[in-house]
Amino acid sequence: MARIAGVDIPRDKHICIALTYIFGIGRSKAKKILSDLNIKESVKTRDLTEDEIVKIREYIGGKFKVEGDLKREVNQNIKRLVEINSYRGIRHRRGLPVRGQRTHTNARTRKGRKKSVGIGKKTR
Repeated sequence: MARIAGVDIPRDKHICIALTYIFGIGRSKAKKILSDLNIKESVKTRDLTEDEIVKIREYIGGKFKVEGDLKREVNQNIKRLVEINSYRGIRHRRGLPVRGQRTHTNARTRKGRKKSVGIGKKTR
């Protein structure tokens, strides 16, 4: 397994897909990385040479903010929104959808399980 940006990249996948296992790199960014480094997208990770892996590692380390740094930045942005009491910060604090989605129905992913009202434990 190749290790790039602190993540073990799967060996049996195409390198274009394998790079998306790194937080902060999606398909389009992975394709751009590979085209800039002149590496074919269809090559499997196990078939890369050590030089190519080093090139990818250095390119990602120099150009992009990924993994821990990116997660830290995202969390700081959310914390800032909560502290200044912006609308989005209030939605984050309450655990509701932030980007204008409806909450009358749906939004179960964000709100959690349904809370039933008025139904308690039966006692005999």
